[in-house]
Amino acid sequence: MTNQTGAAGAERPIGIFDSGVGGLTVLRTVRERLPHEHWLYLGDTARLPYGTKGPETVSRYAVQAASHLVERGIKMLVIACNTASAVAMPTLTKEFAPLPVIGVVEAGAEAAVSASRSGHIAVLATESTVSGGAYERAIKARRADARVFSQACSLFVALAEEGWSKGPLVEAVAREYLQPLLAEKKRDGLDCLVLGCTHFPLLKETIAHVAGPEVTLVDSSETVALAVEKILRKSKLARTAGHGDTGFLATDGAERFARVGSLFLGEAITVQDVELVDL
Repeated sequence: MTNQTGAAGAERPIGIFDSGVGGLTVLRTVRERLPHEHWLYLGDTARLPYGTKGPETVSRYAVQAASHLVERGIKMLVIACNTASAVAMPTLTKEFAPLPVIGVVEAGAEAAVSASRSGHIAVLATESTVSGGAYERAIKARRADARVFSQACSLFVALAEEGWSKGPLVEAVAREYLQPLLAEKKRDGLDCLVLGCTHFPLLKETIAHVAGPEVTLVDSSETVALAVEKILRKSKLARTAGHGDTGFLATDGAERFARVGSLFLGEAITVQDVELVDL
């Protein structure tokens, strides 16, 4: 790996990887906190969703995507995909050492433990993330007496990608998914809900309404931003002046990436902004 220390290392971009456009919610938050940094975002849109695929497949895809970003000369890797973070973090950390690798699952667990008073926490995620149990392990590693309830919410992904964040249909789906968790809230004092997929923040207002004011919603994006900032300062790789640039890479569908991605990023992305790559 090319030497990253000093001023030249600081000028390198930070790589962010997701299975699609959902990770742009993470990019949005980290850019706001670290406006001087350069960013390179890769969405593996040709092979999404990762949430319904097996762990071996997810790990292979994640390594391929990360390898492409590393070849572009990044100074840090952020795994914005909850499924890839849940399944492939040990592999990615080992494969690309000493490159710093940050995953959203660990960040989300940290935020959830800080936010919950009772230790009774629910996780909304994809099928693969739920079945792998990564959030439960990460939360209990930080609070041994925590009680973690998980719910797969695959339809939330489709709703977010259509730009449907409010309305009777979205609320009905949210109520269906949250019904067993709300029963736990009444019985056992559940007081924290983790949005364990980067698509879900787009539905945050509806989810919060259904969950009720007693439940704190946790979006790991802010915790990821804090972790990135801490590592940059510790490693003396922070870019401290100037306005950072952002590059967008996708493995398929530049037009759809630009259209749907604009919803997640909160600003316009044009087709010309998106470079198609083959992994």
